[in-house]
Amino acid sequence: MKKLSFAVGAAYTALLAFIIVCIDQLIKGFMPLGFNADGSNSGFTYIAFVAWAVYFFSGCTGKGGIRAAIGYVIGITFSIGIILLAGVFASTGFFAVPLAVLVIVFVVLYLEKVPWADLIPAMFVASGCYFGIMTYVPEASFGTAAYVEIVYGFIGLLFGWITITGKTIFAKALE
Repeated sequence: MKKLSFAVGAAYTALLAFIIVCIDQLIKGFMPLGFNADGSNSGFTYIAFVAWAVYFFSGCTGKGGIRAAIGYVIGITFSIGIILLAGVFASTGFFAVPLAVLVIVFVVLYLEKVPWADLIPAMFVASGCYFGIMTYVPEASFGTAAYVEIVYGFIGLLFGWITITGKTIFAKALE
């Protein structure tokens, strides 16, 4: 029965991955950025898959998922702060971004003491995805990058919850 339960769980998770890619293909044309030179849109599925994993390391619970979502918003916000603060430190040349990161990360780490806003890894993951968009998507602005990451990030977090909920239901049904 354990082998069957595992197979059902694996098939279910694979189906969810299939659905995420389908969702991306349906919504990517409505995203405000990500268009290629030929007019196509490559989508941001990777953000959904990264956020799906964030749900798992947030404890696989609804509360953990909410904490991760809050962490995503905070991570994006502090990423914008890093970019703006780097401008303030521009006269330092090479050290502009490192100094901005030093200041902002110091502040972010204090959120570890704030209930519901304490999932620091989610903030770092969100920040990394945000900087990826801002660095590699030329038409990205603070707002468009944040919008895309929130949409895809929340899809991934939702699918994390759907994965655990569904696998739990299947496991109980197969017992």
